[in-house]
Amino acid sequence: MLKDAGVEGHIRDARLLMACSLGIGVERLTLHDTSKLLDMQEASFFDAVRGRMARRPMSHLLGRRDFYGRRFTVTPDVLDPRGDTETLVEAALGVPFKTFLDLGTGSGCILVTLLAERKDARGIGTDVCRRAMKIARMNAQVLGVARQCAIESSDWFGSVEGTFDLIVSNPPYIAADEMDELAEELSFEPRMALTDEGDGLSCYRIITAGAGAHLNAGGWLMVEIGPTQGAAVVAMFEDAGLHNIAIRPDLDGRDRVVVGQKTL
Repeated sequence: MLKDAGVEGHIRDARLLMACSLGIGVERLTLHDTSKLLDMQEASFFDAVRGRMARRPMSHLLGRRDFYGRRFTVTPDVLDPRGDTETLVEAALGVPFKTFLDLGTGSGCILVTLLAERKDARGIGTDVCRRAMKIARMNAQVLGVARQCAIESSDWFGSVEGTFDLIVSNPPYIAADEMDELAEELSFEPRMALTDEGDGLSCYRIITAGAGAHLNAGGWLMVEIGPTQGAAVVAMFEDAGLHNIAIRPDLDGRDRVVVGQKTL
């Protein structure tokens, strides 16, 4: 069914969906080759298969996504954590910080990962979506960092107080006129996490304009970008008075993260 529907990786997806329906790890599937499916398990499996045929993301069907070696709860209310965003995590872990701010935290994958990797750090994650904030809090609790963080409602810097050693963000950066060209799976993700309904750069203008007032001396601003946005975002960092500005590539060699430091 998945193959006939043109689903890429149909064998992998079928195995994952079957394991999920059985409530076991995919590595244990061969141990159940001759097991009889309960009616409820069979119904659950084929419901998930039909969802995948309709291009619902696997993370929504499974209710989870692995990111930086940890398993995060994912729902249609949050952006699906992607491997590209691990480039931002790696960049952040390359500088010293004790306090940081994650703007537009979504599932909390960046916030929680940085806290799990830096046990002495404290972080604040902000979002405007209450449902996303609920998922972020859940992930922080399950992954053992809830005491290190706060999840707050804020439209970018709108309700943020204080200064930080590090500010990170993976803002919506897809231009409105590019949305129709995206993979079908993305139509199931929250649109507000994907596009700014403009040129794809408006969120960076807000973030760079407000970063200086919320960074400690020597603090860093780091943002994920689309692969064609490097020059434009670097110019915004320069206009904001940041230095040590650089673009970090992802594993495919595409521009993925812009970093910059506030003067000491």
